[in-house]
Amino acid sequence: MENLEEKKLRELGERLRYYRKLKGYTNYEHLAYDLGVSRSQYGKYENGGNIKFSTLCKILDHLDVSLAEFFKDGFQSNQ
Repeated sequence: MENLEEKKLRELGERLRYYRKLKGYTNYEHLAYDLGVSRSQYGKYENGGNIKFSTLCKILDHLDVSLAEFFKDGFQSNQ
């Protein structure tokens, strides 16, 4: 059974995927290349891997998404 942290990271990854596709990146590997992040590491982020706040900010900046926009609706998993 997933704990709360795992659920939140999975949701964060889903949001990254959503905004990546919204920006026109159909393939996460292309975004990883543009960011200078390894494809495997970026793939982990979208699949719920742990991510540093500074890395999240770098990705969102590249996608032209503010932190407020990214977190505007909160996460669905409350427990």
